[in-house]
Amino acid sequence: MDYKHIQNIDKTKDLIVPVKKNDSKSLKKYTSVKDVNFNGDFGSISTLYGAKGNKIYLLGIGEDKDNVKLVEAFRKLCFETKKYWSKSIQLVGEELSEDDIRKAVTGLELGTYDIGQFKSKKEKATKFTVEVSSSKNIISQLQEGKLTGETVNRIKALVDAPANHKTPEFLGNWAKESSKASNYKCTVLHQDELKKQGFDAVMAVGQGSANPPVVIINEYMPKKGKKVDIGLVGKGITFDTGGLSIKSSTNLHYMKSDMGGAAVVLGVVELVAKLKLNVNIVGVVCSAENAVDSNSYRPGDVINSYSGKTIEIIDTDAEGRLVLADGLNYIIKKFKPEQVIDLATLTGSVVQTLGYFAAGMFSNNTEMSNQMSKVGYETNERVWPLPLFEDYESDLHSDVADLRNFSGKPIAGAITAAKFLEAFTEEHKSWMHLDIAGVSFGDSPYAKMKSASGYGVQLITNYIKTKVAE
Repeated sequence: MDYKHIQNIDKTKDLIVPVKKNDSKSLKKYTSVKDVNFNGDFGSISTLYGAKGNKIYLLGIGEDKDNVKLVEAFRKLCFETKKYWSKSIQLVGEELSEDDIRKAVTGLELGTYDIGQFKSKKEKATKFTVEVSSSKNIISQLQEGKLTGETVNRIKALVDAPANHKTPEFLGNWAKESSKASNYKCTVLHQDELKKQGFDAVMAVGQGSANPPVVIINEYMPKKGKKVDIGLVGKGITFDTGGLSIKSSTNLHYMKSDMGGAAVVLGVVELVAKLKLNVNIVGVVCSAENAVDSNSYRPGDVINSYSGKTIEIIDTDAEGRLVLADGLNYIIKKFKPEQVIDLATLTGSVVQTLGYFAAGMFSNNTEMSNQMSKVGYETNERVWPLPLFEDYESDLHSDVADLRNFSGKPIAGAITAAKFLEAFTEEHKSWMHLDIAGVSFGDSPYAKMKSASGYGVQLITNYIKTKVAE
């Protein structure tokens, strides 16, 4: 969609009117209906008609406490009503703050997402222009909201794509095309280079697949000659059978989503570059397909890693932490970032702990944790802290290698996975691991089957913006 700033509303055109809870008095400006039965409950939608037959869409935005969910209200409105829109529609923005307008535009853009990208017959997308009225200068808010929504939609399309289309090589090509369009540097390491540089854990996970693994390094460095402010690492398992420790077939078709962490990293670098934020960031994606084959790595194997530490494989379905181990160690040694954040759809354990409403957050840096928690609430992409006590280290003991990749216990699975990753961080003082298994992909009002949520792109980008402000 396109977005245009206007000073005054034309009451003869179709309108979107945001209404706060129990604040229907503002509606009198836009409709001649005396008693409008609309109380502004969050997410509620009603349609009236103006004197010229124009449609007036009332959108309930609830109370002040609901402001963090404003993106979702506008996304719902667009998703449910856009088929009735004319090519131009006006949004009444006088009562919205500049930040509210950014959220509104992001939500409207998210509402245009079409999950049926692989259907043989697709409805032709209608191009809309949304004219936003405000006495403030909101050009930058309109632009940021549009870019944010577009990028999150691109990331959702990646996560929702089937594994026969979305191979590790495909992710590498996606990143290359993105880097050219958004002006950042992208390097893709293939099999020979991975072997040469010592990405042994990545190669072990991918060795059973016909689609070889890759490592993607994206660099956005506007501050020439300065240190890397933030390093991001994403788990990019494009399909996860579980390997020889094979998963149940019940929800196996959803394992195309096991690259949700990689999608966030790819999206954040792209969005930060589009927004031209003054921050140096590097994103590393370790991508492989965990397949079952005569050449697959086995339970009981001992593999090497980029760090030089050896790993005893207890469960081949604990593969995500292996590729992340290589990615974390590589980014810390190669780029020496001030802060490191990794994201992964890593464990079912975190879903059992937090359900589908928050990501598990592990960090050795209290300041980072507090800031991420604050941004999470403000963005409505919440995180919750979980411990990294030394007591859990014994669960990773191996008699035959430096450590093992799985404890085998039915408890504290998300924590022991985080402790495993910590062993490859070179005791970095500002590291954070986000387990997004419960929030990256699941049920939603926008699809009949489980689908990508887009979680993480806004969270990490808004966190990075706080670093720019420092």
